[in-house]
Amino acid sequence: MIDERALLEVLNSTPVVDGRPRDEWADDAVLRRWAEEHGGSGDAAAVDWLRAARDVLQAATYGPVPEAGLRRILAGVRRTPEVGASGLRWRLDAPPERMLAVELVLAWFDVREHRPGRLRPCGNEECRLFLLDRSRANTARWCSMKTCGNRLKARRHQERARQAPAP
Repeated sequence: MIDERALLEVLNSTPVVDGRPRDEWADDAVLRRWAEEHGGSGDAAAVDWLRAARDVLQAATYGPVPEAGLRRILAGVRRTPEVGASGLRWRLDAPPERMLAVELVLAWFDVREHRPGRLRPCGNEECRLFLLDRSRANTARWCSMKTCGNRLKARRHQERARQAPAP
């Protein structure tokens, strides 16, 4: 199953590096390796579904949920209850090539349901990363204080210094 850490890896797979957007999943071998590390298959169809799920979830985290894209990924998917000695368990039924993409979508919805408003884009408009705010006050603004936070604070300070009247 996809956890919050893996979900953030997926959402953050299109960073801006040296001022240019980069897609870490553009290389099929990299994406295949990621899929296999997370219990999925690395076949061509699964790779395509993972990219589609990532793109839909990034768009949904920025703004309105792209319903058509989600419906396409979730078409024909079912959760079936299974009762056993250890209690109730839900079995996920999905086409094998979509299983990991479906798990990504479910992890994203789980975060939205259990941590409303905590998954969001970095406050730096030049950054394309996302953060999951785990702070008590829900006030985190940047993907990283070390990079985006310091950079924006320094920029604002320089702007205020330029606008201040000379003594």
